[in-house]
Amino acid sequence: MMDKNKRCPWCGDDPLYVAYHDNEWGRLEPDNERRLFEFLVLEGAQAGLSWITILRKREGYRDAFLGFNIEQVAAMTEEDVERLMQHPGIVRNRLKIRSAINNAQRFLEVQREFGSFHNYVLTFLPEGKHIDRQPQTFADVPATSPESDVMSRDTGRRGFKFCGSVIIYSFLQAMGYINDHIAECFCRNINNSITGE
Repeated sequence: MMDKNKRCPWCGDDPLYVAYHDNEWGRLEPDNERRLFEFLVLEGAQAGLSWITILRKREGYRDAFLGFNIEQVAAMTEEDVERLMQHPGIVRNRLKIRSAINNAQRFLEVQREFGSFHNYVLTFLPEGKHIDRQPQTFADVPATSPESDVMSRDTGRRGFKFCGSVIIYSFLQAMGYINDHIAECFCRNINNSITGE
């Protein structure tokens, strides 16, 4: 039985960060396309900022981007961009707001081509399976990987914005496609029941 007091050190003792680590980070939800889109937007919004800043604005993002309804975000216009530039609950960066709308449109294209965004992500993983890296310490966790490099290049080719390799790697970690919970973290084996491992 893993010690529930042992967790990845990056979340510190901030209650919001701890809850995110314990209940969301690194958990596979392969059938939750809306969650995949939400985190693609949030990871892009984080560029140049800390993740806790974005977590604290998460409800603002849910309000601004219509509960991350992909079709509705994809249909947003320049008028919506101007409205969101006044939204107090998000990072009011015009490029990032436009990228969320653009990425919703590209997300829908990927869904049409692959059946789901989840299926698309699996094409970048060895044998289409999640990667269990088993880092011993947080210092063993990289910022990018060969998988994030390739996926970043492909998303860029498809017209996605704010999808560099560091952002894609963070997305893959957050969504559980790459398990970077450290060895002694009580969440280390959280996905075994999903993957059958």
